[in-house]
Amino acid sequence: MKKKVYLDYAATTPLDPQVLEAMLPYLKEKYGNPSSIHSFGQESRAAVDQAREQVAKLLNCQPPEIIFTSCATEANNLALKGITESQCQSVKETAGKVPHLIVSPIEHHCVLDAAKHLEKIGGAEVTWLPVDKYGLVDPDDVKKAIKENTVLVSVMYVNNEVGTIEPIAEIGRTLRRLNEESRMKNDGRRIYFHTDAVQAIQYLDCDVQKLGVDLLSLSAHKFYGPKGVGALYIRKGTPIVRQQDGGEQEYGMRAGTENVAGIVGLGRAIEESKKQKAKSKNHIEDLRNRLIEGVLKIPKVHLTGHLQKRAPHIASFVVEGAEGEAMLLLLDQEGIAASSGSACTSGLLEPSHVLTAMGISPELAHGSLRFSLGKQTTKEEIDYVLEELPKIVERLRSLAPKS
Repeated sequence: MKKKVYLDYAATTPLDPQVLEAMLPYLKEKYGNPSSIHSFGQESRAAVDQAREQVAKLLNCQPPEIIFTSCATEANNLALKGITESQCQSVKETAGKVPHLIVSPIEHHCVLDAAKHLEKIGGAEVTWLPVDKYGLVDPDDVKKAIKENTVLVSVMYVNNEVGTIEPIAEIGRTLRRLNEESRMKNDGRRIYFHTDAVQAIQYLDCDVQKLGVDLLSLSAHKFYGPKGVGALYIRKGTPIVRQQDGGEQEYGMRAGTENVAGIVGLGRAIEESKKQKAKSKNHIEDLRNRLIEGVLKIPKVHLTGHLQKRAPHIASFVVEGAEGEAMLLLLDQEGIAASSGSACTSGLLEPSHVLTAMGISPELAHGSLRFSLGKQTTKEEIDYVLEELPKIVERLRSLAPKS
């Protein structure tokens, strides 16, 4: 029987048994609608409130600043579209223009596409920040991109494809200084700062006060919680227009009956992640380094992303002379699950927008390969990959047409 090795934790993680146990009562006997005033509803309301407190404690904010969503995609859309719409009238009055957004080009597609949509309908002007060969944004480039009509900067905390950690706290300090200058001048300007922290929650410090962000997105299924639930931190006083109309759930910011079991699971996953953070991070980082060292022994294989400023769970490469999709299929035949770029771009023939933004040629970007590790990953699994991958690369190169 073939080994089964799962190395696609950045795409999704298995549900923690403790999280499932916490969720089960709210899928069975505790089924009240949290908006109902009777005891059934209030039991569910108390569970949602507890989860909100658990998320707020992790982020060092107040519970009312946490809005539960269906996922990080929804949270990111709410952040970008909600801020832009809230600022449209005032920016037109003061600057005579539409709101201006500053966005990194290596964001998840939900951020890229939300920004492009606003640009397409004439609701916003967008500046795409440059990144270096490691995928890093330079805070000075953020400052240079600011205009009189800038309302929002959106830069992800950890890139989901290459694992590079962005200088979020430094960008936050830059924007705080500029906002303070505007306050002193009393010119009415305020630039808001959003980060997609999906890949950062379980490994990095996500204290929103230290980071200096006004909005932060997360998704439960990236840290051993259930799929179908996420959250958006919105700093108190941040103007934002809700994108989903109907009831007054989530402080009027997100209409619709709350996914109580999912929210409970998100809160419990936060708690479990906090307990295991240091131990899990060190274990995974050691295995990741072992994997990187072994893969780079294969000729003409290149590491992508920053070696030091990298999340502990992501190892990404480009392989000359081998297609990413072909490598994935052959790895899967050997029981190894990996990805080529991000999970949300699988099936597309275009090269990774992340890699091309980093200056990697489209031809080489087609040979991208990402392994992402988790708390169940073992040394034996890494060694098995290092045994099988060289044979797969050699086989594909031997089949490639000779130039």
